Amino acid sequence: MAEVLEAYPGAQRALFKNYHIGGCASCGFRPEETLADVCNRNGGLDPESVLENVRAALEQDERMMIAPWQTKQLLASGDADLLDIRSREEYEAVRLEGAQLLDQAMLQEMLAGRPKDRLLVIVDHKGLRSLDAAAYFAGHGFTDVKCLRGGIDAWSTEVDPTLPRYTLE
Repeated sequence: MAEVLEAYPGAQRALFKNYHIGGCASCGFRPEETLADVCNRNGGLDPESVLENVRAALEQDERMMIAPWQTKQLLASGDADLLDIRSREEYEAVRLEGAQLLDQAMLQEMLAGRPKDRLLVIVDHKGLRSLDAAAYFAGHGFTDVKCLRGGIDAWSTEVDPTLPRYTLE
């Protein structure tokens, strides 16, 4: 499974969405298991069909990504909102102008009253966790959600090289 997750970063989301595999302790899997092992343990699923669904999920993930330069244009025109899902410490250290930090209050406000069809661009550190957040918002009826490809790290190399880069330990 480690190889599947490396080749298809969204595989765990796809497995959980389609088969309820990998989302909790009772349906989880170990990195050393094979896809065939996991399929066999979950009702004898066909590994090729499961892998095809994982590949389709990767294509969906790619469609949800937006390049930093495109995001910059949309923000400049006022056609998108930028939601930062990093930690408060990361946000306070380095942030994109106009980005709003997602906290519990902001989440409740968004779910209760934000127009669900307005473009929402989600930013994280390197573009890895934003797809999970996008899936969450899509599951709550948001129809135009994108993820900043490469996160704030890509922004600092492709759009604004003066924006400090950082690493997490």
